[in-house]
Amino acid sequence: MIQLSQLSVYHTRLLNQLHARAAARVRGQVRGFVSSPEPRTIGSFARGRQLAAGNFLFAGSLITAPDQTPWEVDAPDTAFAQALHGFAWMDDLAAVGDSTSRAAAQRWLWQWIELYGGGGGIGWTPDLTGRRLIRWINHALFVLHGSGDAAPDSEVFYLSLTQQTRFLSKRWHAAAPGLARFEALTGLIYAGLSLEGLENLADPAIKALARECEVQIDAQGGLPTRNPEELLDVFTLLTWAAAALSDAGRGTPQPHLAAIERIAPTLRTLRHSDGSLARFHGGGRGAEGWLDHALASSGVRGTQPEGLSMGYARLSAGRTSVIIDASPPPGGAASANAHASTLAFELTSGRRPLIVNCGSGASFGIEWRRAGRATPSHSALSLGGYSSARLDNEDRRTGVESLIDGPTHVPVEITPVSDGMKFQGGHDGYVLTHGLTHARTLELTHDGRAVAGEDMLLAMDEVQKRRFDRALDRTKLKGIGFEIRFHLHPEVDATLDLGGAAVSMALKSGEIWVFRHDGTTELALEAGAYLETTRLKPRAASQIVLTGRAINPATRVRWSLSKAQETAIGVRDLERDDPYLEDD
Repeated sequence: MIQLSQLSVYHTRLLNQLHARAAARVRGQVRGFVSSPEPRTIGSFARGRQLAAGNFLFAGSLITAPDQTPWEVDAPDTAFAQALHGFAWMDDLAAVGDSTSRAAAQRWLWQWIELYGGGGGIGWTPDLTGRRLIRWINHALFVLHGSGDAAPDSEVFYLSLTQQTRFLSKRWHAAAPGLARFEALTGLIYAGLSLEGLENLADPAIKALARECEVQIDAQGGLPTRNPEELLDVFTLLTWAAAALSDAGRGTPQPHLAAIERIAPTLRTLRHSDGSLARFHGGGRGAEGWLDHALASSGVRGTQPEGLSMGYARLSAGRTSVIIDASPPPGGAASANAHASTLAFELTSGRRPLIVNCGSGASFGIEWRRAGRATPSHSALSLGGYSSARLDNEDRRTGVESLIDGPTHVPVEITPVSDGMKFQGGHDGYVLTHGLTHARTLELTHDGRAVAGEDMLLAMDEVQKRRFDRALDRTKLKGIGFEIRFHLHPEVDATLDLGGAAVSMALKSGEIWVFRHDGTTELALEAGAYLETTRLKPRAASQIVLTGRAINPATRVRWSLSKAQETAIGVRDLERDDPYLEDD
């Protein structure tokens, strides 16, 4: 029996197809731009060179076909095809800007019109159409440049833009709430303001975007998914839309501006000292320089707010930043990419990440995706082989595995202390299974050269103590095993000292950090993995693991991270990382 949800998905797909084909039949006078559009997107020069050479790397899959266009190769999966149809890769070709990359962009764009401009293909969805329109408009001067026999057919280009805009005006509301709908509405606003004769399509989109800002952006300037990279994407779209309105001599609705002003301080909280984003709940570090560019373009001044931002806490001093997941994980529909990462933290020193979370394994297949969402893939405490939240059964309609049974009570306190700042937090993710609350304290010194940590497992009342006793009995009184993991960035060179009392960690900047513990647990340096969507496979890394057993209703483990005494206060670290380097 077909479920109602399956019928809904089928109905949405069918309506997209019908409206796409109807829009593709639109003819009439083909007009140009009201004014020359100003490119606002940022691409990668390195990736643009790879694309022009025929190395198509999308959604974690690489196809090398120097004699073919992307549309002539077989997409290995849906994510690869969606990345192609969204045209974000045009940013990378434009970043190169030479004749070879221009010729590639022109050939691939016109071939898309030839193959899919009639309303076919998976690219006719509201979010992909919005993403595609933004790139076509941003880079119109780049792709329309030419003369003589090689001159692009501008009429075909403008007609396709008009058809896609009319499709979007009918179907933007079918995009899922969140990033997809922000993409659809921003694309519609861009096109409506840029193309002659379509100005009447912009006004409804402007009002709808303002409503989405009120509904989707909370008082902390966050999204329901709590995904930092997704928040940056939404913020970027909102600043682009506001700039487009300003360029057109139009005012930006107050809810739209207010959302930008709420999000900017939150992104500053989520910004590590190297300019990258904290990697939580499916989000990555963000493209190099994108975060700082977006914050500067917004015009919103100020520093990070006090307390939590989108459920995250930040400690920073000197060259060191520490960002902690200090709230319950997302629930319901927002938990499709959520991780069991409550009280996990990341630490960056200068331009070098030290302590990280493994990241999203979505581009490496379902098993890596599931592994990346589990607590052991985060710099956190896991208990008895359990994560602090678990994955629900897969939805047969969408394939989504929601996060359920996660912590619901996460008390947090951030206070100044004599020599720095202290974070204290706890969560009840293990209370139902083991009767234990996990409490974590992190204290960062004023100079940023040391972090003192403490993890505790506590049975807080008589009910929890009885539950703990039952869990302990199941182990035949051997104790409930736990692990505290500290995942290291792949570029950290870690060495377990003789005797197993400490771990020395060398960063590429020349800094040396040392990890020590109080001796109540076993210390080991184990293999780990670092998951990046820009790579073809997981990167090998190391992780520090403290292993122990909870035998009493109160268990305490103390540890520390500190710079070695010979590490200079100021480090001249000029080497830049290329996120698109080929895998070893």
